[in-house]
Amino acid sequence: MRFNPKARLDTRRTRDVGRSSGGGRSRGGFPGSGGRGGSSLPVPGGVVGGGGVVAAVIVVGIFVVTQLMGGGSGLDLGSGGSLDASRFEDSERYAACETGEDANESVDCARVAVENSLYDYWGDTLADDFRPADSLVTFSGQVGTGCGAASSAVGPFYCPADDTIYLDSGFFDEVLERQLGGPDGGFVEAYVLAHEYGHHVQNVLGTMGRVRTQQGASSDAVRLELQADCYAGMWTRGATATEDSSGTALFSELTDEDVRLALEAAASVGDDRIQQQTRGQVDEESWTHGSAAQRQRWFQVGLDGGDLTDCDTFAAGSL
Repeated sequence: MRFNPKARLDTRRTRDVGRSSGGGRSRGGFPGSGGRGGSSLPVPGGVVGGGGVVAAVIVVGIFVVTQLMGGGSGLDLGSGGSLDASRFEDSERYAACETGEDANESVDCARVAVENSLYDYWGDTLADDFRPADSLVTFSGQVGTGCGAASSAVGPFYCPADDTIYLDSGFFDEVLERQLGGPDGGFVEAYVLAHEYGHHVQNVLGTMGRVRTQQGASSDAVRLELQADCYAGMWTRGATATEDSSGTALFSELTDEDVRLALEAAASVGDDRIQQQTRGQVDEESWTHGSAAQRQRWFQVGLDGGDLTDCDTFAAGSL
């Protein structure tokens, strides 16, 4: 993955809030901690390690499901449900990210470039229906969101209440690679961000309202996650055609190795892989995100030329 050195980066939708010990009230509960109203919400893949670190990426479904179940936050989201950015104190982590060359030299700036590419791709793909994700927020410790307070244990997730993607960047080394045996490489994070942006696209298109069943190999929750993987594949196919605000290409190269890393990352967060590693056995009835093979398959559908209709996992007879 190489970015065009001449591309200009837009950091307005990417911010970092550093380390926080808290933030926000949550009526929706916290994934794995008892859930809403004292009832336990399912945590896909169980808990990794004694510190309560959840096998993440996959856990985005918990926040999505919490919102669909009517979980609130008590946070001031401002008008129209948008994120009230004034409650964040930006650490200026991304202030120096100005060009594609910066993105080639810095993981942080590469994150900005990927967000810019996703913004441009989905803006073109959805056209008049497009509403951009409000923010990509990186944090460490805890953060207050429109879906309630979340800790680093949750991993990357999208909160539909404030149209924001949240990410503890340490997840990739600490959880995905070391604990789950996933790959290490620049495009792994790009795949994860594309998956999360796929959830935002679902929110824009109203797909989240179709989720009724929360667990099981053919559940609506699984279909929602596999569709986000398909959308990630669509963006991957079109990424080299995305442009900055002046029409300059953002990417100079995406390779077969980048695609291999994305497929390997998708497999590493399959429900069956995580259950086998954390529990020693696989229980399809508790799946919320799909198997390794399913996640790879639907990413490939998008990558191979699929469009929004091809990615309609809710209409698929077989996943």
